[in-house]
Amino acid sequence: MSDLLARVTAFRAAFARRQAAETVELPEFPGVFAVRDAAFGQSEEHNQLIVEGPGTDPAVLPELAARWLGRRHRYRVTVLDPESGERAAPVLAAAGWEREGVVVLARSTLGCRRPEPAALPVELAEVREAVLRQQWEWIEDEELARQLTDRRSARLRGAERVHFLAARTPAGEVAAWSDLYLEPAVGLGQLEDLVTGSRHRGAGHGDTLLATGLALAAEAGVPQLFLLADAVDWPREWYGRRGFEEIGRGHAFYGR
Repeated sequence: MSDLLARVTAFRAAFARRQAAETVELPEFPGVFAVRDAAFGQSEEHNQLIVEGPGTDPAVLPELAARWLGRRHRYRVTVLDPESGERAAPVLAAAGWEREGVVVLARSTLGCRRPEPAALPVELAEVREAVLRQQWEWIEDEELARQLTDRRSARLRGAERVHFLAARTPAGEVAAWSDLYLEPAVGLGQLEDLVTGSRHRGAGHGDTLLATGLALAAEAGVPQLFLLADAVDWPREWYGRRGFEEIGRGHAFYGR
């Protein structure tokens, strides 16, 4: 594992612990912990098992998930360590679990400047309506859509600096949004959940958000910005055309 990927892995594990309402460390399984949050019980991000290092027999992961996450419609196990994820894949597949590959992309923030016009940091309340409207387009379950919108409040605990960014139309309507997490002490930032509302696609709002996130990271003295992309979906290529390079992979596994 490269030094940058190792630091990203540590960042992701620390973020998960910080934003969690409850963290359960499993000393008998080094590098494995559970995060839970009853307020967002339908959010798999906030109720999952996380493997941050090697050494755990992947065959025990379904049992650990069931034990420490309680009864759930679906369990999620995120394996941050790439080699552990590859070892776990055939074992969990044999147990009926599905795998989702995650690509870790990163680029330098050196020389990045805010675009004109730039996206701006906003309060969660300012983007909530737009985010919820988009969730309703994707999800029929109203309670799940609400939780996936409001769980952003928990992310405020995840990093030293957390910004919710919004790009607006000339009329002032929120057109696109993303999260920006900055840890100047470790020289890393993460951009996540970059979404353009359905009615506003094709107008360059995604580029505005991305350029703004890179510039804010540079202004905070953060030299590297990373993000996560689905290994088989189109955003991976979109970010690649904007200077992001793959530095590693992770895995998320889902089972019942």
